[in-house]
Amino acid sequence: MTFPDPILQRFAREVAKYPADQKVSAVMACLAIVQQAQGHVAAADEQGIAAYLGMPAIAVHEVTTFYNMYNQQPVGHYKLNVCTNLPCQLRDGEHALAHVCKKLGVEPYGTTADGVFTVQPSECLGACADAPVLLVNDRQMLSFMDNARLDDLIDTLRDSVAQPAEHAK
Repeated sequence: MTFPDPILQRFAREVAKYPADQKVSAVMACLAIVQQAQGHVAAADEQGIAAYLGMPAIAVHEVTTFYNMYNQQPVGHYKLNVCTNLPCQLRDGEHALAHVCKKLGVEPYGTTADGVFTVQPSECLGACADAPVLLVNDRQMLSFMDNARLDDLIDTLRDSVAQPAEHAK
């Protein structure tokens, strides 16, 4: 896999932050760059990053699969990670995941037919006292997500996608 020059330039800036013999330390940044450019990290991208950093492809794959923030396939406009780790399970995390999936008509890891939402269970999001918690697009943490708050969130997000199209008419 050969990356376009702008991506290679960004890789080089990240690698330059580390001693020459530790350039593999830039693997997470390189994965994030690829994902930002195309929305997910395909197996060929992992192999390209491995070749660029001089590390085994399996080591890159291990990083990609360990963290929820790396998408291994295309995801919806909004990716909803619902924490289902034990502390959240004790405070209805599994119920929150089931509610979101039922409302959107998808199974865990599924994407809605319109491509707006992807729903994933998540390991610990570090907000156990605020459970159930949900992370939107790997950036916005939401706490105390009971069914009513989940419904409001989904409706708000769906409206935000629909409104730009309506304004264009």
